[in-house]
Amino acid sequence: MKMAVLDFGKTNSKLFVFAQDGRILDERRTRPNWMRKGGFSVLDEPALYDWAVRAVSDAIDDHGVEGLMVSGHGCTFALVDDISLTHPILDYEQEPPAEIAAGIDRRIPDFAETFSPKLPLGFNYSRHMLWLQAVEPGAFTTAKSILGYPQYWSWRFGGRAVSEVSYLGCHSHLWAPRKRDFSSLVDAEGWRGRMPAFERAGAVIGEQRPGGAARPIAIHNGVHDSNAALHAYRRQQLGPVTVVSTGTWVVVLNPDCPLDVLDRDRDMLVNVDVDGGPVPTIRFMGGREFATISGDWQGAIDRSSVQQVIDAGIMALPSFAPGGPMPHHSGELMGRTPSAGERSAVALLYVALMIDLCLDLIHSNNTVIVDGGLNTGGLLASLLAELRPGQAFMQGATLEGSATGAAALAFESVGREFAAEAPEAVRASNFAGLVGYRDRWRGLAADRGMAGAAVGGAR
Repeated sequence: MKMAVLDFGKTNSKLFVFAQDGRILDERRTRPNWMRKGGFSVLDEPALYDWAVRAVSDAIDDHGVEGLMVSGHGCTFALVDDISLTHPILDYEQEPPAEIAAGIDRRIPDFAETFSPKLPLGFNYSRHMLWLQAVEPGAFTTAKSILGYPQYWSWRFGGRAVSEVSYLGCHSHLWAPRKRDFSSLVDAEGWRGRMPAFERAGAVIGEQRPGGAARPIAIHNGVHDSNAALHAYRRQQLGPVTVVSTGTWVVVLNPDCPLDVLDRDRDMLVNVDVDGGPVPTIRFMGGREFATISGDWQGAIDRSSVQQVIDAGIMALPSFAPGGPMPHHSGELMGRTPSAGERSAVALLYVALMIDLCLDLIHSNNTVIVDGGLNTGGLLASLLAELRPGQAFMQGATLEGSATGAAALAFESVGREFAAEAPEAVRASNFAGLVGYRDRWRGLAADRGMAGAAVGGAR
């Protein structure tokens, strides 16, 4: 059996074809287009759908796939009637007008209920729901279902309208993790009746012939991407693990962290796994910040450039994007002007130091698995292993942990074995002066009032 997985990221959207032995047999990529329409930044959904239909149809023809699974980025919702969207899908990177935002934020439930901090833009997608409801009430009155982003795509390809707990529980303000039920906001706004019945991520929710394919394939209920990555590793019975999932966002998930240490002011929150369990989390927009600091660097990063940057004391201080554990200062470069190659090294060191801090804040002292595109070549994971010699580090055998976890959920739902490759042990790097560089970085951050003392980390 073969499975197609559509992995919808904020910056890149991908299609993978998985075999049951975990191999990726084929892949295609595109960049979603976000455009201005009706006073909002919205997704060009027709263009992305056309690309996805062609990609899935080709996967059926070329590889005989029998199912379609979806993994999707967070912070995004869709309003649908029986056949279509009632409003274009909002881009989460936009702030409601100040007078509307003030009213919205007074209605948000307390952190103790939702474990979702109050975040800017649409990082809590209830803010965008309330914004849209205020200025485009017809979009809500005509909508029959409120769907999470991956559930929208599963529905769009011919599945039923369903809900899924890992997506609703992803810092939305719509879910109360301790109760395992919708939050008080959902009832206060009268939304519960438009939340479809729940199905587990991966469950078959329909059958369709995408693009007029010769035969139908199963449509599986989608999943939140970082929780898919967590599932990919937890299912391999590796013991207690912290998963560092990297992409546009760097999401650090440690199921063993006590809930009472979560700090709402540092973008710490509770995610919810595919079975409804709470997963303490901290995150920052690491992929976006890497691109900003590095000048959109795309190539490999030379290890000699990393050493040059450490020796010269060139460093980036947070933050270069909204949210994250240090949200109240604008990012800046310290030291001499770096070359293009050095800028990429500065950017990678920045991401490593931010993850190192996040691991302290999330009380991680178990095995850390580094996953995703920022670990291309393994350099990020090796830096972290050098910074934290008291912890074991592993890295995904592929860079596609979210898609792999999504594929596993789909295969498991139909009783098929899925033998994803186990993560690999990481060998620590050996850069002279790296620990001192980290200590200076933390000191400078503390001087700017951003980074408090490290807590609970393993060194």
